[in-house]
Amino acid sequence: MTKFTTRLPLIGIGVFAVLLLVVAPAVLSEHWISNLGKYCCLAIAAVGIGLAWGRGGMLVMGQGVFFGLGAYAMAMHLTLETAGPGALPGFMILYDPLAPLPAFWEPFRSEVFTLVAIVLLPVIVSAILGYALFKRRVKGAYFAILTQALAVALAVLISSTIRETGGDTGLSNFKYFFGYVLNDEANKLMVYLIAAALLVVCLLAVWQFNRSRFGELLVATRDAEERVRFLGYDPANIKLFAFVVAAVMASIGGAMFVPIVGIITPQEIGASASILMIAGVALGGRASLFGPALGAMAIGWGQSSLGSSWPEGWIYILGLIFIFVILFLPMGLSSLFDRAKGLIRRSSDEPGPATPELREVVK
Repeated sequence: MTKFTTRLPLIGIGVFAVLLLVVAPAVLSEHWISNLGKYCCLAIAAVGIGLAWGRGGMLVMGQGVFFGLGAYAMAMHLTLETAGPGALPGFMILYDPLAPLPAFWEPFRSEVFTLVAIVLLPVIVSAILGYALFKRRVKGAYFAILTQALAVALAVLISSTIRETGGDTGLSNFKYFFGYVLNDEANKLMVYLIAAALLVVCLLAVWQFNRSRFGELLVATRDAEERVRFLGYDPANIKLFAFVVAAVMASIGGAMFVPIVGIITPQEIGASASILMIAGVALGGRASLFGPALGAMAIGWGQSSLGSSWPEGWIYILGLIFIFVILFLPMGLSSLFDRAKGLIRRSSDEPGPATPELREVVK
């Protein structure tokens, strides 16, 4: 493998970064910048799914849990920042103006605590869940069902705690983002640039993981778990690390989703939201570097455009995408690029027509 081929993904990340951070802000309107920021948040979660599912073979169908942990941590801070020092959030005043602020809300007044919680909460939850499942060698459909059930449980819990979390209406009407006024156009651009930069950082992290010793062990665990165990490695620890990294990326995506979209509800973190993330990764190509991110952006665009103008038809289109990918492109659209490279290499290896000198030698 040549040095250029090895660095090709890094060059691709550089081009992608220029498109997101330089070209997009220069040519897109404020509306489309906001939409692209939303797609970047979904792509951040999808990059983590690509690492856990594409490289590790773990069908994580409950990433809405970790997306929701980051989103609600950020939303609670922004809600308290909007309410002001010592004040109750508006939705709590409607239910009981004299009730004290719930104890678990109080630490989220701190910016530092909020940022730490966005990273630490998914680490704790995913580590406990992953350890319990992987050490018992739970995998395949059972693992997928359990993770999705957790997403459903979290969405139901939030829906039922109206006074503490806003219930089905969620948290919204944020005015500030760590001291910056969200309605200001320059600040909206700043939030988008942060989300886009975080997506690039996540791509760089996964690229580094894939080419490291850990990446080799993760693929080996996916393809031959018993052989990895025979060689002295614990497959549970390898999968656990990938699962935790994917959870942190989903939480970061959820945290940036809140100031960009301006609302978070249980519908954004439940089973259907988790399935949409999986659909994007499957469409783009779960085992590739850019496939999960681009697929998630495509699904996000489809949901925003077709889902709002033609909601009934969008469901059918999404179903057709699933069927098409499963039947014809099980490795996603990124496999078309690999097939094209294979055809080019095959055609270049075919012998050309014999020259007159060669025909004389043969005779």
